[in-house]
Amino acid sequence: MSDDREAKKMKKVVLLVNSILLAIGTAGGPLVMRMYFIHGGDRIWLSSFLETAGFPIILIPLTISHFHHHRRLPKRNFISMKLFLFVASAVIGILTGLDDYLYACGVARLPVSTFSLIQASHLAFTAFFAFLLVRHKFTAHSVNTVVLLTVAAVVLALHSSGDRPAGESTKEYVIGFVMILAAAALYGFVLPLLELVYQKSKQPITYSLVMEIQLVMCFFATLFCTLGMIINHDFKVIPREARDYKLGETKYYIVLVASAIMWQFFFLGAIGVIFCASSLLSGIIIAAFLPVTEVLAVIIYKENFQAQKGVALVLSLWGFVSYFYGEMKQERKKNKNRCPETQLPQSLPPNA
Repeated sequence: MSDDREAKKMKKVVLLVNSILLAIGTAGGPLVMRMYFIHGGDRIWLSSFLETAGFPIILIPLTISHFHHHRRLPKRNFISMKLFLFVASAVIGILTGLDDYLYACGVARLPVSTFSLIQASHLAFTAFFAFLLVRHKFTAHSVNTVVLLTVAAVVLALHSSGDRPAGESTKEYVIGFVMILAAAALYGFVLPLLELVYQKSKQPITYSLVMEIQLVMCFFATLFCTLGMIINHDFKVIPREARDYKLGETKYYIVLVASAIMWQFFFLGAIGVIFCASSLLSGIIIAAFLPVTEVLAVIIYKENFQAQKGVALVLSLWGFVSYFYGEMKQERKKNKNRCPETQLPQSLPPNA
């Protein structure tokens, strides 16, 4: 009983940490990527490459986890992933690399205020594929959350046509719009697909294994984008682009490194939340922090904070609170049906 209680507490801590990482990556990743394009960068494949190129960072917590478990299990291998998980992670990694490219194409052409498009459609696609692939059960509160967050993002999108960057043609703007929607649809499929892989795996899914999956996914996504960079001659252009960067050569490389770190926070947080809870919760956290991105865009890039953004902020916070209130209510109902002797406090989603 005590071990079970400790495991539940640890899972809550892991969920909290990964939620924070996902929130930081969700808000910071798009802003840093947009900074690259605003100040003179124009390499799409390089930007998509940076979304997963920071994967070696995972080796640090993975190594710490290995030595921690090695004390109890001396014969434990550093890599515990079996063939099925490796192949599945590689396939999802390639899909992620394609998604990175589509996303970078959109960000290069659209201002931060239009990121609501990807957030709105991302949540809708995630909810749809979560139901289709993993049979995620919807409650009135989760449906309410999806609707509120989607409406909030659509409200933000209503003024996006007036935010078209100076000198950009309508054709380019439309291409960016389509690319963002395509990226949203693809990643909305990837999150539930990863949850399905967890369910179909024939080995216990631990957080160390989750980090291994992230390592393989990002490696193949980075490999996919690296091939694109080679074909597009991006490696040859980087030194010249750094010299011509408006913020200076040193800050150019700082922006690239910061982008890689921010996106690694995003991906590690996303798969961690799926491990502890569900792909739908991962999608909800991503959508809920859209207003934070909007506010930071106003501060950093001096974008106008119009009335639509204020309305979207209220709707998003309302949706976020609605989801967790529903989960807490459902847990209290479940706990009432248990015997007092076996009742355990729990606030995680029902499929955690």
